[in-house]
Amino acid sequence: MTSAQRRARTVLPAAAAALALGGAMLGAAPAQAADAAPAPVKRNATKAPGQSKADLLDRVRGSVADINDGEADTTPAREREAGETPGSGTKESYIIGGAPAAITEAPWMVQLHYYDDKGNDDETDDEGFFCGGSLVAPNKVLTAAHCVYGLNWALNGAVVSGTGQMPTVTETGLDLHGGRIDGITRQWMSPTYDDATISGGDVAVLTLSEAVPHRTLQPTRSGDTASYQDGVSATVYGWGRTSSTSDEGSQTLKKAVIPMRADASCSSYYGGDFVAGQMVCAGNPASGQDAGTVSPCNGDSGGPLVVNGRIAGVVSWGVRDCVASGAYSVYAKTSTYVGQINARVDDADLDFDGRADLFARTSAGEAWEYYSRGTSLGGRFSLGDWSGENLVRQADLDRDGRQEYLYRTTGGVLRWFHINGDGSDHTVGSGWGAMKNILVPGDMTGDALPDLLAQDKNGYLWLYPGRGNGTFGTRVSVGSGWGVMTIAGKGDFTGDGKADMLARDTSGRLWVYPGRGTATATFTNRVLAGKSGWNFTAYAATGDVSGDGKADLLARDSAGVMWLYQGRSSSTAPFVPRVKIGSGWNAFNLFG
Repeated sequence: MTSAQRRARTVLPAAAAALALGGAMLGAAPAQAADAAPAPVKRNATKAPGQSKADLLDRVRGSVADINDGEADTTPAREREAGETPGSGTKESYIIGGAPAAITEAPWMVQLHYYDDKGNDDETDDEGFFCGGSLVAPNKVLTAAHCVYGLNWALNGAVVSGTGQMPTVTETGLDLHGGRIDGITRQWMSPTYDDATISGGDVAVLTLSEAVPHRTLQPTRSGDTASYQDGVSATVYGWGRTSSTSDEGSQTLKKAVIPMRADASCSSYYGGDFVAGQMVCAGNPASGQDAGTVSPCNGDSGGPLVVNGRIAGVVSWGVRDCVASGAYSVYAKTSTYVGQINARVDDADLDFDGRADLFARTSAGEAWEYYSRGTSLGGRFSLGDWSGENLVRQADLDRDGRQEYLYRTTGGVLRWFHINGDGSDHTVGSGWGAMKNILVPGDMTGDALPDLLAQDKNGYLWLYPGRGNGTFGTRVSVGSGWGVMTIAGKGDFTGDGKADMLARDTSGRLWVYPGRGTATATFTNRVLAGKSGWNFTAYAATGDVSGDGKADLLARDSAGVMWLYQGRSSSTAPFVPRVKIGSGWNAFNLFG
């Protein structure tokens, strides 16, 4: 790849990791499912679409005005009146009794401001909204689904980070108190969420237009039970109401240390409104007044419940005014939904639409980006001559929200093309020609940074822990005997929130190797996912191709037909029936 070609790639956007195997080569370009050759299209974007700072400031200014007037909506539509019969189905989202918290101790806390003036001068129909959230990646915010439901955050929202103070309106403008303001490009909420009952997973993820330079906080793991034991200490953060007798939120970040409670505590008070497994109970019973009550309240919605340095819950709902005698606070249980959440945290792609795309190179050396349209590929863009590479993977190695290219030259040098505005190449190291295959499956070690798996020519599999900057730590042996396996995979195929690996043996059987989320003992016991027929000539695992939050797999057969296997997040039956992407894919000898 020449320097000129490298410069041509500096405007690339970014996608997910994939696997390529050699195959027969034909001269024709591959056709789509309708067998019509895709025409080159203009690349969608070199970065996520953003909004002007002036527009963002206007949104925050409107939100702050509504908050100060007591008009900002900080609750879901349904409320429970104090004293109502438990099990009525009415709920209110909601730190009373809290203490000041410096942003330095919770740098991942962000403010979510929403303001829609409805496009007219009539202020009576204006809609303001405020919630809290947590940075779970530099460009991803975890919040509550009821903070997102029915709202267009990309059009009307803004995120303020890096400050513990709420913005204030001054004579000269809006004072963010040292914070920064960013727009939102995409919103997602749990597909099982039911807004009528605030059940089914009150969790949502917002994608920011830019990565922010603040420390992140990770959701707890799917197998975590220790964090939910009765009496375990937890901390909740937010800018919500500090008194049941006032609608005003706090101007500075607050925190409260509360105990986790057994499901039975909330079930006994709330009846059927509390759904064990979906929700988690926390806090001491409220006293009936501010004195003696420690609880999140209105405006704290979407904020984190932190246990042992991870997010165990998301502030969801409670009683009206938050202090009714005997009441507990209720949170979405993140261990239940971490598989869904993580799929959206690592969903960067080449054209920023939330779907993983495909890199493919012809036998003549020309490389193309093919863009996913869910169950088809809807256009391609030429990247020029890539004849000097023999392996290409897509991965967001620094978690900045852009998919980048990790590639190996024919001389065995592994390089990282970092898409950071102007583009730059970094050498990861030499001697990588000794590897039969390389994958970037996601976070295998539990530190929220993407790792690398490498299969050497002697049959050993190695785990290289990622450092989040395009370099890797000391490798760890995963074991020997892998030489007979064809490995693939990016993302979570089992639905437990941990990255996994797929492997095909010489008998054509497909195995799922579920990740443990630890550097040692990388996988749990493998599970047979396909008894036969998996002798494809190429695999491309680029992540969530369909956009449903589940890891998918692309496979090319010997006739040159490309098939999409959509994931179902199950180790025993990982894929739904396959869908034909198109024919003519034998024209390519490298996928990534």
